[in-house]
Amino acid sequence: MSRQLIRDLHQTLPAGASLLIIDSDGTLLTVRRNGVQPLDPAQDDDLLPFIDQGHFARYLIGNAATSDTNPTNATYKLGIVAAHRGFTPHAHGTEHFVFSTGYAACGLYDAERDAIVTVPLQPGMMLHIPAMMPHTFNNRADQPLVLLIANTGMGLDHEDYAITAAKAEARAQHAHAHYHDYEPAVDFAKLAAVLRRMEQTLPHLQAHHRLTWRERVALRLRWLASQLEHGASI
Repeated sequence: MSRQLIRDLHQTLPAGASLLIIDSDGTLLTVRRNGVQPLDPAQDDDLLPFIDQGHFARYLIGNAATSDTNPTNATYKLGIVAAHRGFTPHAHGTEHFVFSTGYAACGLYDAERDAIVTVPLQPGMMLHIPAMMPHTFNNRADQPLVLLIANTGMGLDHEDYAITAAKAEARAQHAHAHYHDYEPAVDFAKLAAVLRRMEQTLPHLQAHHRLTWRERVALRLRWLASQLEHGASI
């Protein structure tokens, strides 16, 4: 993983968002606005003993006490994004984690800077997006992109799973009505304006749609490696 890329991500990420990087040598790094931290059992209180000595686990959703009497309300799914396609900008009513197996780009709204930033994702990166942070994903490659997505407590049919600009505008017109505890604190008119701004801005950003030449070479090398692993003749 490029050290320059990690430094750029450290400066780009909005407050509250974080990126977990699984490097090719097995190193785990957590990148946030305030710095880069290796996952170190000696320093990270979130790393717990994992079955046998020398193994560790870090919960993303739930905790070690999760059980049938102390359940965790969460969903986990694989998402398949078509080549060079993306999602309509939206916000979720809960936090979620997105693990990318390919080359993606995530547009995030940074409220502190009032800016739309692009976070490039490569295979082995997992992005944490806080609840109600406007965002979108794009597949930058010419093949399908597989994502592993974990949400706290909302399935696709939930009315707050993906709040688009149109939905936010409708709620802004009925500000007196809300159905969930967080909604009184949400300015849906502002949310709608940010999402419309993302709709207009992101399609014109080359970084949101294209692979770098290094990534194109790496993609080909990954294909060659997979053929070698599968025993195919190349």
